[in-house]
Amino acid sequence: MPNRLAQETSPYLQQHADNPVDWRPWGEEALKLAREQDKPILLSVGYSACHWCHVMAHESFEDAAVAAEMNRLYINIKVDREERPDLDQIYQTAHQMLTRRNGGWPLTMFLMPDGTPFFGGTYFPKTPRYNMPGFLDLLPRIEHAYRAQRGEIAKQSASLLAALAQTAPVAGGAGEFERAPLIAALQEFAQMFDRTHGGIGHAPKFPHPYELSFCLRRHVVDGDAAHARTGLEIAHTTLTRMAEGGIYDHLGGGFARYSVDETWTIPHFEKMLYDNGPLLALYSDAWQVTQAPRYQAVCEETAAWVMREMQSNEGGYYSSFDADSEHVEGKFYVWTPDAVKALLTPEEYAVVAPHYGLDSAANFEHEYWHLRVASPLPGGGETQLARARAKLLAARNQRIWPGRDDKILTSWNALMIKGMARAARVFDQPAWLASARRALDFIRQTQWRDGRLLATYKDGRAHLNAYLDDYAFLLDALLELMQCEFRADDLAFAQALAERLLEQFEDDEQGGFFFTSHDHEKLIHRNKPGFDNATPSGNGIAAFALQRLGHLIGETRYIVAAERALRLFHAALQRQPSAFVSLLGALEEALSPPRVVILRGEVRALHEWQRRLAARYRPDTIVIALPGEPANLPPVLAKPVPATGVNAWVCQGVSCLPPLADLDACERLLQEPS
Repeated sequence: MPNRLAQETSPYLQQHADNPVDWRPWGEEALKLAREQDKPILLSVGYSACHWCHVMAHESFEDAAVAAEMNRLYINIKVDREERPDLDQIYQTAHQMLTRRNGGWPLTMFLMPDGTPFFGGTYFPKTPRYNMPGFLDLLPRIEHAYRAQRGEIAKQSASLLAALAQTAPVAGGAGEFERAPLIAALQEFAQMFDRTHGGIGHAPKFPHPYELSFCLRRHVVDGDAAHARTGLEIAHTTLTRMAEGGIYDHLGGGFARYSVDETWTIPHFEKMLYDNGPLLALYSDAWQVTQAPRYQAVCEETAAWVMREMQSNEGGYYSSFDADSEHVEGKFYVWTPDAVKALLTPEEYAVVAPHYGLDSAANFEHEYWHLRVASPLPGGGETQLARARAKLLAARNQRIWPGRDDKILTSWNALMIKGMARAARVFDQPAWLASARRALDFIRQTQWRDGRLLATYKDGRAHLNAYLDDYAFLLDALLELMQCEFRADDLAFAQALAERLLEQFEDDEQGGFFFTSHDHEKLIHRNKPGFDNATPSGNGIAAFALQRLGHLIGETRYIVAAERALRLFHAALQRQPSAFVSLLGALEEALSPPRVVILRGEVRALHEWQRRLAARYRPDTIVIALPGEPANLPPVLAKPVPATGVNAWVCQGVSCLPPLADLDACERLLQEPS
């Protein structure tokens, strides 16, 4: 019989519904049972695209003997880290404190009935190997410690809770904001930069879209300074090597989670929505700066993949694709030369084989080939390559697909909405904008209830109290969408999100924003994250987006809240600026507010102005085109409509220049430093 996970919305939890383990979802029912039975809690945290989560499930959670021990000794709780990032953040931090090692997934934590952890690890094999204890042996030993060492565990728990409390940033006597952390962060990235293969850091290599976007912005905003040229080198080299490497899907579009090697050749094959949204925006920006044809192709192919494979019929974007198919990592994606040769004409194969490295040694598991650009395409080979890719993709689509996590997360959808909208604006692609709008409208219709956001949706059910990231990322996405095509409803939604963000997440005493709302379930710790991780910092994006909305509509409360968050993290920005690029973006615009360009006029002429202004990368500029007479505009946006043509008001901070009626003059003005 299925266990209690069968009715959950998370595909990851549903994957464990038929385990012999008596799994329970996180909730008061499970916690109460642990207290009543005086049993420790075995907490397992993972996600559906996690390879080692599947390995541990097959080895242990599907094994009757292991399950019997788990059921006898523990209250067993399974958590999807994507639906409950609040729990994942707490217990990942606790794991690092207990073990002095980095965490990861699966996360395996042993808790007291009150939720305080006393032992933990990540993946455990069923029997001892890899210099690791066997899970089956570990289960009774941990339970015995729980019974026999209560006093020691109580002392450790008190110390752990105190240490968790000390991780919270504390507002200090910050002086005036300054640009020094911006320059210092770029210097830190330059020290970590792999000039040969691209990338920030060494293998395993992650895309780092926010860090690369920061580097690209330094190049444009800081002009001819030496560090600005370094920013372009870091971004351009890395984006080029990634687009050529196996981390990019050369047949279907989109990027895998990370590369296991320094040359970007072999990825961990899972594809995550939260990587591809920001990368789509970044490659669009990089194309504006470099005009590199490969960057445009990446955007076109990735946007096509998103609409083809990641967007539901209802409009929302799915979460991820698994790394495994048929229980084998990468099987869906790899080839042999003979298999490729059988699908192509001799002329097509003669182009494809050297271009994708099929004429070299196998690069995956010593017997398969994963496609990457190994040599430049010969002149005139574009047609043959396009035909070959279409044939290979059609054949690959006949294979058994990796699992797709089809839950719809508000925060990750926001990241993709922004990416699709940015790319649509840069390349003037109405279909991409329509995709982003469908996703936003879906979120607004299903996840926005009674003035509150919900975090996740699947199979007609939206639930879970939303987190800081949901509000901040969605507000940021709305600011991007309004630059593509203004809708009064979007502005009203943005203001509603901002108000709820301040009301439910801001720390009125210290400044900054908690990850969970004021009325959220009480947990052992309440986090206030400032550093960027696989997704950007909620505090950084909240501060950035609130500032921009504040300047756009003239609402100083939003700007003040952003400034208070920056002051809270001021000391951290000075100590390790490269870990806080989202907050650095907010810092930069606190020092020099973004230019706001308000366009009024006839619809067709407005579109031409928008198209021309969007052709150049201006990260410090917001362009809003207001056709007709939208209702309820704030005074700062309610500029008069000219009798003919278009008028542009260029504003910065609290000052606006006289309106411009000449597009060339407006472009010249915007090319000047702000």
